[in-house]
Amino acid sequence: MDKERKRRKQKWKLAGTCFLLFLLVLAAGALVALKLFTVETVVVTGSELYSDEAIEGWILDDEYSWNSLYVFFKYKFEEPRELAFVESADIRLEPPHTLKITVQEKELMGRIYISAMGQNAYFDKEGLVVEMSSEEIQGVPKITGMDVEQIVLGEKLPIKGNSVLKNLLSLTQVLKKYELAPKSIKYGVEGSYTLKYGKISVMLGQAEDFNEKVSRLSKILPKLEGKKGTLHLESWSENTTDITFEQSG
Repeated sequence: MDKERKRRKQKWKLAGTCFLLFLLVLAAGALVALKLFTVETVVVTGSELYSDEAIEGWILDDEYSWNSLYVFFKYKFEEPRELAFVESADIRLEPPHTLKITVQEKELMGRIYISAMGQNAYFDKEGLVVEMSSEEIQGVPKITGMDVEQIVLGEKLPIKGNSVLKNLLSLTQVLKKYELAPKSIKYGVEGSYTLKYGKISVMLGQAEDFNEKVSRLSKILPKLEGKKGTLHLESWSENTTDITFEQSG
């Protein structure tokens, strides 16, 4: 009986020693993680609408964010708080001091200002309203002249008129393709479109031959730098290739 009791006591003593060693190892690991994994470098990619500093402040948003390991695991279990114009962010750790933040921004093809709300409705290539904001983002054309009813975030632009939205989306995608986003796109009488680039107005006419017209615009516009006037592309077609510039001022 005494031997059995002694054997049990030794087992408990061994178990206690192992548990204590486990706690010590765990504590040592935690101490290393705290002392070694500090944020020294943050690399931001994919952000055009926000500065690197703004994205860094968005991700490192609490009192423990000085620890790179903490930040990395934090965003494995939760999404970053919502930030206008940002679709998602991927956070990677290059141990022990570097965080890499890859941002995917919302696709913005244009904006329609809703005066009754004091807000801009930003839409994507499908015509879905992806953001409502009072901000005016540079490089995103303002659309005017459209008959728009009540706008709802996450839903398609309720633009009246058959094919009007389809044609608008076609135009904005072609302009994006050629990296020729204007300051504004005006929808006028008989379905005509006018682009505004500084002091240059570009008359595109109706929704025909957008790709060909914008292709020619990409070659002509740089030659008009510093000038003021109207470029006429509305009559251009494969059969009628006349393009004129009416200078003013």
